[in-house]
Order: sequence, then C-alpha cells, then structure tokens
Amino acid sequence: MKALVLFSGGVDSTTCLAIAVDKYGKDNVIALSISYGQKHTKEIQAAEKIADYYGVKLKRLDLAKIFEDSNCSLLNSSTEDIPKESYSEQLKKTGGKPVSTYVPFRNGLFLSCAASVALSNDCTEIYYGVHGDDSAGNAYPDCSVDFNNAINNAIYIGSGNQLKVIAPFVGLNKAQVIAKGLSLKVPYKMTWSCYEGNERPCGICGTCRDRIKAFRENGMNDPIMED
Repeated sequence: MKALVLFSGGVDSTTCLAIAVDKYGKDNVIALSISYGQKHTKEIQAAEKIADYYGVKLKRLDLAKIFEDSNCSLLNSSTEDIPKESYSEQLKKTGGKPVSTYVPFRNGLFLSCAASVALSNDCTEIYYGVHGDDSAGNAYPDCSVDFNNAINNAIYIGSGNQLKVIAPFVGLNKAQVIAKGLSLKVPYKMTWSCYEGNERPCGICGTCRDRIKAFRENGMNDPIMED
C-alpha cells in the first residue's frame, strides 16, 4: 500500500507525514505541496526541507489561479490584513461565518486534486491534517467531521472504491496532535505555521496562538520560537 500526504510544512501535516512514513515506509509515501497564491513561501520552503528530512518524494502543484478572485487575507492579492487575534475573537466579529483566513473551499479542492495525483501514483490513501480546533465555531468549515465524512465518501465512490481519505486528527485538538508527533520524534523546529512570512513567526496570528498554546499544553515551548 502507498499513501499520499497533503503537505504544507506545518505542525499538523508534518505529523501526518510522520505517521504515514512510520506505517508504510518512506518509499511508499508521497508528499503533495500545493501553492495557492499565499503571501509568502515560508511554508513551501519548510515542506521541502521536511520532505528531504524524511526522504520522501515531494510533488508540487500550483493552484493560485483558482483563488485570484478571492479577498481571503492569506492571499497575495488580498486587500485585507491578516488578523492578530485568536480565532474565537475573530468569530465574534464574523457572526459565526468563516474567518478571513479561510481560503474558499480549499480542502475540498486540495483533496480532489490529491485524489487524481494519488490514483495516478497507485496510492490507496490520502492523509491530511485537519483537527477539531480548526473547525471549532465554523472558523474553517472544510475541516469538520461532517465535511471529512462527505469528501471521503465522494472520493471513495469516485475512485471506484480504490482510494480513502484518512484524517487521523479530525476528532483531536492541536495539543493531542503534537503529543502524537512527539512520540514519533517529529522535527517540529523545521515546521512553519505563521500566516506572516517574516524571519521569525509573529506569535500573535490565530495559527501562531494555537500552536504556542498546544506546545505549552504538552509541557514545552514551541521549538521554533526558541531561537
């Protein structure tokens, strides 16, 4: 069996990659890194380094054109600033609608593309790193259990029952994801999560806040913040 991992170079997808490599061996794992017009390339650079660390094949795909009409604050073409608040604070302002860093139906698009790549490379599973904190309050609706079940069913049927979507963290929080990764000795210092593309993580965007909190809940500081 072979697996394809949707791979951003962040905490969650790197933990997924570690699980897949541990289960199938590096020669039976492909990492897929997708550019979508984001404001920086730090996560892409992290993905390349981590794929090399694990010795897995890294494939790249550019889908920026699809999002060119979106004003999502993560995108290079956006007129919006990236929020410097927690997701719960952002959701109070959106009235329960997705936050400004929600890329329109990104996971649906990424998984559909991944299905084609996976089938073409004889993979039977797609791993991706959504977790319960992502979908909380509808911040990222394409990270929910309902979404995952629906897309898994669609891909399984559409692939002629050849391909399954595996979301090992969909019922977990980020601290639990990191706990799993620590048991597998994931090189978290190499990962990148910050929505900004500066030399160091900003520490105050939604994803930085979640990451720092999750490491603290595991009794440690975020290793990328220690330099």
